[in-house]
Amino acid sequence: MKRLHVHVSVDDLAQSARFYSTLFAAEPTVIKSDYVKWILEDPRVNFAISTRSGKSGLDHLGIQVETQDELHEVYDRLQRADRPVLDEGATTCCYAKSEKSWIADPQGLSWETFLTSGESTVYGDSADLGPIRVTAETACCAPAPVPAVKSACCASKAS
Repeated sequence: MKRLHVHVSVDDLAQSARFYSTLFAAEPTVIKSDYVKWILEDPRVNFAISTRSGKSGLDHLGIQVETQDELHEVYDRLQRADRPVLDEGATTCCYAKSEKSWIADPQGLSWETFLTSGESTVYGDSADLGPIRVTAETACCAPAPVPAVKSACCASKAS
């Protein structure tokens, strides 16, 4: 059975860990100095937070599988998605030993697909995801992006 994976980069790990423990009504399954993870059954999700990205917000999404057959099934889907795939293979990441591949959606949001085979005492290496982040904005012939317009809801109100 597959599990959705969500990884969020945070500024204050302790504060965020308290918030998510309250939100999920569950204690983390992994706690490290730079990383916290919950394996939840309802909803079925592997939710992780860390301070490793340098930029707060959604870091990446993923699909965690439980068997080699499920991993091959998801890998087949990646190949059919008509996007570059980074086959990382066996690796150590997020204090776990895994086999994984990466893909990015058309907007550049990274997705990992992985099968975890054990724990690790070190965080491990982060893959260079630059080669899979081909988006309309990074293509050589893309038009210049239009500057964002501040929404009226966010404008300061004069008294």
